[in-house]
Amino acid sequence: MHDPTSIYRFEEHDVFVPMMTLEELDAHKKGSSEVERNARQTSREFNAIISAVDNNIMKKGIPLGVPSKGLATGHLFFQTESMNGGLPAALPKGRSGDNQILSVMRYLKEKKYPGREVVLVSKDINMRIKARALGLQSQDYFNDKVLEDTDLLYAGAKGLPIGFWDTHSKDLKSWKEDGRTFYQVQGPLCPDMLVGEFVYLEPTEAGEKPLHAIVRKREGQNATLSTIVDYGHSKNAVWGITARNREQNFALNLLMDPEIDFVTLLGQAGTGKTLLSLAAALTQTLETKRYTEIIITRVTVPVGEDIGFLPGSEEEKMTPWMGAVEDNLDVLNRPAEGGDKGDHGGTYSGDWGRAATMDLIRSRIKIKSLNFMRGRTFLNKFLIIDESQNLTPKQMKTLITRAGPGTKVVCLGNLGQIDTPYLTEGSSGLTYVVDRFKGWAHGGHITLQRGERSRLADYAGDVL
Repeated sequence: MHDPTSIYRFEEHDVFVPMMTLEELDAHKKGSSEVERNARQTSREFNAIISAVDNNIMKKGIPLGVPSKGLATGHLFFQTESMNGGLPAALPKGRSGDNQILSVMRYLKEKKYPGREVVLVSKDINMRIKARALGLQSQDYFNDKVLEDTDLLYAGAKGLPIGFWDTHSKDLKSWKEDGRTFYQVQGPLCPDMLVGEFVYLEPTEAGEKPLHAIVRKREGQNATLSTIVDYGHSKNAVWGITARNREQNFALNLLMDPEIDFVTLLGQAGTGKTLLSLAAALTQTLETKRYTEIIITRVTVPVGEDIGFLPGSEEEKMTPWMGAVEDNLDVLNRPAEGGDKGDHGGTYSGDWGRAATMDLIRSRIKIKSLNFMRGRTFLNKFLIIDESQNLTPKQMKTLITRAGPGTKVVCLGNLGQIDTPYLTEGSSGLTYVVDRFKGWAHGGHITLQRGERSRLADYAGDVL
């Protein structure tokens, strides 16, 4: 129910499916959630496998691989007889499907295949604990993990060492194009650079030439770098917002670049992910008219007690989940200090002007639920997927493939706040897309490092 294709992921190892597992699939076949869809898909996979073989082959094991092509193959076995491995009295078989599966596993290990290694593979942590307590081997399902260590996750930017210009100045070429400076550099660091990755060199006492640039092209030992817009300067403010640190500047360059179709922003609470995205979306929707509408969606996973069904239309039901968006809209629509001039450059005539501006903004923002995204196509939209760390890779694919011509997709998330059961930092859909999209010329990623909310929030993030 986590991965319908998991039976094909064990290479040369044999896979044994207890009858209780089939009962669990049957119990979850009705419904429209991702779990129920996966249960139905798994049943279809099993049906396709067994419909092509007779009962004798089923007892011997159904080959899962393609031996003729040199691929390692294991066999698929189904439980065809009663298997009672005996469990402690505290684990009655009739009360829990997990306990029945553990009983079958104990029977396989001690009676049917005593000379073979038998391993329970499950996403259920408590079931794995019970198995280990009974002296049985158990493992998590690792095939869904993009990375074993999220510290190795692509950050989207890296610093250049002191002396970079000296070691990479061979055949250095530079030129100006559309107001930006391009450098063609050659040297040992170039093969490690990725297209769409930001590189930076801060000024030092040694007189090193500073650089904030993005990699536009890379071939072997050669790389083409392009300088970026300085969104930290007030003249380049985006809806009245300026970048407060280096990573925010990189993020705004991705969000404002019409050649970038897909952006992922990672960061702790208070790093500015939502604020920067909304500012860029409003500027390009209401001022430059690059996009016709802003669409915001997120996974509706409650942190505490669920408050039950919500009344109203789709947007009204989603409103309680969009508190972060409302907070950031209030910031973007506040008047400048000392007058009624708006931060984004517009002028207000008191509270009426601010209210009218907010009404205009709200008319161009649509709040959508993930449940109704299948089959849709978004044309010339700015799509923001908030809290995307709670999406599975399959859900992420469903959302991103909704993008039609002229649409920009922005995924925001914090891998430290995953609330979806069975998802980890390594298997989150956000981790998945960051890893798969790195190096694509029309995609970009930045991990925001510094919180800009308040000194209280920064201190709490460090010590709590």
